Amino acid sequence: MTAKQTPLYETHQKYGGKMVEFGGWLLPVQYTGILDEHKTVRAKAGLFDVSHMGEVLVKGPDALAFLQKLVTNDVARIADTQVQYTPMCYPDGGTVDDLLIYRRSQAEYFLVINAANIDKDWQWLQENSAGFQVELTNLSAVTAELALQGPMAETILSKLTDAPLAGLPYYWFIPETIVAGKKVMVSRTGYTGEDGFEIYCHPQEAVDLWEAVMEAGKPYGLMPAGLGCRDTLRFEAALPLYGHELSATITPMEAGLCKFISLDKGEFNGRNVLAQQKQAGLKRKIAGFAVTGRGIPRAEYPVVCEGKTIGSVTTGSYAPTLDKNIGLALMEAGYAKIGQKIAIEIRGKQVPAEVIPKPFYRKGKQS
Repeated sequence: MTAKQTPLYETHQKYGGKMVEFGGWLLPVQYTGILDEHKTVRAKAGLFDVSHMGEVLVKGPDALAFLQKLVTNDVARIADTQVQYTPMCYPDGGTVDDLLIYRRSQAEYFLVINAANIDKDWQWLQENSAGFQVELTNLSAVTAELALQGPMAETILSKLTDAPLAGLPYYWFIPETIVAGKKVMVSRTGYTGEDGFEIYCHPQEAVDLWEAVMEAGKPYGLMPAGLGCRDTLRFEAALPLYGHELSATITPMEAGLCKFISLDKGEFNGRNVLAQQKQAGLKRKIAGFAVTGRGIPRAEYPVVCEGKTIGSVTTGSYAPTLDKNIGLALMEAGYAKIGQKIAIEIRGKQVPAEVIPKPFYRKGKQS
């Protein structure tokens, strides 16, 4: 199967993007270099193409009731033009996906889902819609998305729009506004641990928007940013990546996402299992660690303690902001205590490490 291209494929090549396949899409892993782009997003701003993400519109009198059954968070708590992060579970508590819900009204919601899960999620939404008065529309093919992230994001975007960005709180959105002469939706969201905006537009307007944002950002040091630094940025902020910290076999409770699980809202897929996990205590959980020896941990490397394997790494990397080799691992809960000495098996060698608090990085602070 040939990999899909976003509307910005040729633009990435023009900017020197090194293209790789990710979740069935050809996307830039880097331009000037992962480290350079990572540091620029933390200090100034970076522009990402996230047009591979999936989008689904949920409309109808039962839209709220339908979403309440599907996801773990309490959708009734969000107001019009507010955004909510939530996992979505199978009845056995395993994770179908994690997504963003944009509430346009009580009868209309816009969902943003992970690129690699579009087909699976679309099928799951349709299967679960039986008995609900809802209309589902898969908008993935007709929606492009840019993410402008970093402390200079508001300054840069303000050059291209009259929208009241300064008054837009984190996790709220403007359903319709004009940016660089194009009609778009803008939200104050992102996946980097920094301030920033995500801009949703028609695919035919993505190139013009990209160029306009890059031009406006020139005086502020804006750089195009690839998937490589998107991963190191989200990882420093300990934001989960589906297929790593969340999966069909890892529940949101095990992933440490309990604040996005509303057990008191009524029935929803996976509720019984998640409630049981909370009550009985977790057998395993995602924990953060820092390598104290030499070596970079990678996904699936074994985690060892006292001669036995107690889990495996879900994400591991050099963290540029912290200048440390760190990781996230799914491990036996008894060992997931801050300060616990563990070892990561790196190419057959047991390298010493220690469990540390997460997130590893908070805007303006680092651990």
